[in-house]
Order: sequence, then structure tokens, then C-alpha cells
Amino acid sequence: MYDIQINGDVHSVDVPGDTPLLWVLRDVLGMTGTKFGCGIAQCGVCTVHLDGQPVRSCSLPVAAIGTHPVTTIEGIGSDALGQAVQKAWIDLDVVQCGYCQPGQIMSAVALLKTNPHPEDSDIDMAMSGNICRCGTYQRIRAAIRSAAGA
Repeated sequence: MYDIQINGDVHSVDVPGDTPLLWVLRDVLGMTGTKFGCGIAQCGVCTVHLDGQPVRSCSLPVAAIGTHPVTTIEGIGSDALGQAVQKAWIDLDVVQCGYCQPGQIMSAVALLKTNPHPEDSDIDMAMSGNICRCGTYQRIRAAIRSAAGA
């Protein structure tokens, strides 16, 4: 049994310790905003924040979470920065198919928390682990600049 804090709420989950956080979120807790992509932490679709840092939930065992808070796409809009990123995504019509966008938004918020006024090279570096099959990279970069107030 593991007690994990997700989006400010503590959840008790009875799963093996090696169960990836992604499956705890989706299958146990019904939080389906975080998506499955590659399953090997390469595509960024499953990105969540662990103690404020972006991590790939498909490869993070629930036993490794400990007392560190987890934020998912369902909780990212609870602060002003998360709201600004979500608004920029909508205003600039970033989404095409939308499948990768939860992970993209999670990575963008993490970037802006550590670097509130990134250069394009900073954006490209921070977002390089997030793959978008639709190729909306230019709109993603523009949305991040918009959310940063640039």
C-alpha cells in the first residue's frame, strides 16, 4: 500500500511497488489526462511533475515517489503559470490531434518555472524530449513565448 500525493490530494493505492506511476494514475485512480506513448520514457507523452520536476510516469515506479508531490495535467491549472500556459495553447491553437499535448504542457510549465523568460534555444532544449507527430513545434514554441509574456 502506497500513499501518494497527487494534485494536492493523498491517495492510498494497493499496487506492487514496481507499478509505473502512469498505470496508477490511469487504471487505479482514473486520471486519464496523462497518456501512454512509447513506454520507455522517450516520447514525453506521459510527463508529470514530481516535486516540481518533469518526469516520465511510464518508467517511474510508484515505490520511488515517497512523499514527493505529483502534479498531473489535471492539476496543472491550479496556479497562475499553469493557467497561462493552457491559455496560450488555446489562444495560439497549438493542438492538432492533441495526444502529446498533456506532456508538452507539463514540460512547458516546468521550463517556465525554472526559466521565466527563455530564449528559443532554451525552449528547444527543454522540449526536446517531447515528440509531436503532428509537428506543431513552431506553435508550441510560440505558446511558450506567449505564456512567458515575450
